[in-house]
Amino acid sequence: MRFTMRADLRVVDRWHSAVLRRAAQRYADQNWRVMPGAVLINDRYVCGPLCPTVACHPAIDHWEAVASCDSSDVDGWWADGPYSVLLATGGPFDVIEVPARVGAAAARSGHAGTGPVAVSPAGRWMFFVAPGGTLHPELSAQLDVVMHGADSWVPAPPTRTPHGRVRWEIHPSTTDWRCPDPQAVQKVLVAQLRPAGRAPTFATTTASFGRVAA
Repeated sequence: MRFTMRADLRVVDRWHSAVLRRAAQRYADQNWRVMPGAVLINDRYVCGPLCPTVACHPAIDHWEAVASCDSSDVDGWWADGPYSVLLATGGPFDVIEVPARVGAAAARSGHAGTGPVAVSPAGRWMFFVAPGGTLHPELSAQLDVVMHGADSWVPAPPTRTPHGRVRWEIHPSTTDWRCPDPQAVQKVLVAQLRPAGRAPTFATTTASFGRVAA
């Protein structure tokens, strides 16, 4: 599927487009469905004329059905410009997205499983887990913790943000592209809510990607 972007967005960094396309193709080669996200221009994301959304978002309509592992789709999309690389969740993996206070502590503990972990410059930690799990009650009570399953997405490295690039803390190639049991990962995440035996603190705001489940 091809789509048309604004003429002024065609003046792009071809090298950066190629880097993003190669990353998208590598994910697609592992049957991770990808889609193009809006292009970062200055401090906002743009996907076309009159786009009202300034945050990271899909650049195509009906992305739930269109996200693809097909090389021809990847080549066609990223030939048009340096689109962000977004991964559709709910297929080979789900993603548990947590704030840095939880994610970094879990990573330091060394017990957060052996799955891929991505980090955004804004401090959102994304733990890739096997699909089909549900959030532990203590995690679901946190407004800044999100389980991305079916009909959601997350940004993938090396997608750019206003504060830098999304990066891999644990690259999926180091785990053979396998994702751990979600309950095992959540056990470690829950433990980070209770430092020194204190009750968990509950955030009042959230800034997550994709769609937030009710």
